[in-house]
Amino acid sequence: MELLEIITISIGLAMDAAAVSLVAASAGYAGNIRAKFRLSFHFGLFQFLMPIIGWLLGISFVSYFASIDHWIAFVLLGFVGGRMVLSGINPEAESYSKDPSKGLTMVMLSIATSIDALAIGLSLAMLEVNIWYPSVIIGVITATLSLIFIQIGKRIKSSLGKRMEIIGGLILIGIGLRILITHLYY
Repeated sequence: MELLEIITISIGLAMDAAAVSLVAASAGYAGNIRAKFRLSFHFGLFQFLMPIIGWLLGISFVSYFASIDHWIAFVLLGFVGGRMVLSGINPEAESYSKDPSKGLTMVMLSIATSIDALAIGLSLAMLEVNIWYPSVIIGVITATLSLIFIQIGKRIKSSLGKRMEIIGGLILIGIGLRILITHLYY
């Protein structure tokens, strides 16, 4: 597999994580260096690990998992996004209280945005490609793009304020719907 192909695949896989990073930063959750690191590191780590897991699972077991992976991503992103929207709509609510760079929310978002990488791992196994080199590139590009989009999100925050919580939640739900529709109809 050519380096340019791996980079192209990596950028495509990183877009969901980058979008979530943008949303998190623009909603005010990735303000300090630790949060930025946690967010970009975990997205990169999960994008690195998922192709390896997919590669190891092999074709027989993954055919079962492939039938539900899109539902898992949809439910996880829909749950987090829905809570953000409700928090943004309710004027008495503070703001979405779950920092997406911490705890279970971070794990849910990391899994939801990296499920496609599992399928890439399966594809690479069928092509008999060594998984380590592509996985490292996928992880590094995802972490880097997430960090870049965090910086962009911080700039957006100042112009949109609390409305970004609603917009961000809708974006997360939209990503979940895109994953679901893509897997169901294409």
